[in-house]
Amino acid sequence: MASATSFFEFEPVDKRGQTFPLSSLEGKVVLVVNTASKCGFTPQFEGLEKLYQTLKAKYPDDFTILGFPCNQFGSQDPGSNDEIQSFCQLNYGVTFPVLGKLDVNGNEAAPLYTWLKEQQPGVMGLKRIKWNFEKFLVSADGKVVSRYSSLTKPEGLQETIEQEIEKAKKAGTLASSKKAAE
Repeated sequence: MASATSFFEFEPVDKRGQTFPLSSLEGKVVLVVNTASKCGFTPQFEGLEKLYQTLKAKYPDDFTILGFPCNQFGSQDPGSNDEIQSFCQLNYGVTFPVLGKLDVNGNEAAPLYTWLKEQQPGVMGLKRIKWNFEKFLVSADGKVVSRYSSLTKPEGLQETIEQEIEKAKKAGTLASSKKAAE
């Protein structure tokens, strides 16, 4: 899907191996994160969940976070999809969608991640994901607007995400704007 023009064209798999069409999120601002259960950055799940709850309360139909478990960095997410789900819920109370485990780099990289990296290369134009908990912010119209390193704490993104939601609201591209127009 190198010819894709929108985030919403992809269909990764969910925790049960079923297709999860991102088109179902069209009109939402989305924060995409490659996650791991046994990483020094794993406590970011807490910040991600807090960010998710805060923005969901303020913009119920306009924002979501998608977690994508990845075992490519120091084998820090070795569990099955079920084990990963349980870990996230039991240890961090995660309620945002955590989809199926995937690769973010290399020949087996998920098409979604190949596209995200092409749309928003990292520091010095590097396309590869450097480590767990790298983040991409996707606009309500499916464009990658920002990329953040693992060091960026989720709670530090709230203002930027709210600005993106407000921008989309003005443009009429949010899910809630479309519902209101119907």
